[in-house]
Amino acid sequence: MQSQPKVSIVTPSFNQGHFLEETIQSVLNQDYPNIEYIIIDGGSKDNSVEIVKKHESRLAYWQSKPDNGQTDAINQGFARATGDILAWLNSDDILLPGAVSAAVQKLAENPYAGMVYGDCWLINAEGKRIGRFPAAQTDYAKLRRGYVHIPQQASFWRASLWHEVGPLDDSFYFAMDYDLWTRLAAKAPLVYIKEPWAAFRLHGTAKSIAEDDRCWPEMMRVHYRDGGKKLSWINAKYHLRKLLRPILMWKRRRQMTRAKE
Repeated sequence: MQSQPKVSIVTPSFNQGHFLEETIQSVLNQDYPNIEYIIIDGGSKDNSVEIVKKHESRLAYWQSKPDNGQTDAINQGFARATGDILAWLNSDDILLPGAVSAAVQKLAENPYAGMVYGDCWLINAEGKRIGRFPAAQTDYAKLRRGYVHIPQQASFWRASLWHEVGPLDDSFYFAMDYDLWTRLAAKAPLVYIKEPWAAFRLHGTAKSIAEDDRCWPEMMRVHYRDGGKKLSWINAKYHLRKLLRPILMWKRRRQMTRAKE
């Protein structure tokens, strides 16, 4: 086991007890033998701590105390991580069987890559598949134009790069992953693998549903911080998306509803 790269996975958690057990099991049931699993709970008031305690013998570390939100929790987790490869999995998402083994293998096969990412299913609150995240190959130039197409749940990157560009910027509430992808991509290629590695859960209280409007303004902060201009593809895409947001959110909510029918 020790000859294989250690993979550190961090789960930030806060009052997601309804989904947390499935998230934890999806990590602990991976077939890869060298996983360091860290859970940072923000002082949940539901049954989250009880769920975590059931599994604490298999966790590298866990805590439950107030923090400054999801980004801070992720940073706290990675500050304790000792792995060669890093990832985070939110407390309502899941890894698919074999995902970690596949990611380690693909990083070994692509030594020039700083990160690999796979496909990601969309699931609803009940765990039923309702679609597919639009994952695709991207790079630094495309990211800067708003061509993201990276499912955070299915992304694994080298710790050596994290130590160069991390931690996450805790002023970001929503687009901290986009900010990280641009910083990683500026250092090394990101490689898309056409294999399903994770599932992204869409439900009524998820940030991607309840607070989607906070994402693109934060992406624009990254754009302007890094020297971007107002006359740009990403700015045009941002304004178009603002106009279309009611339709896009209606379609997303309809997608969730249809899966329940």
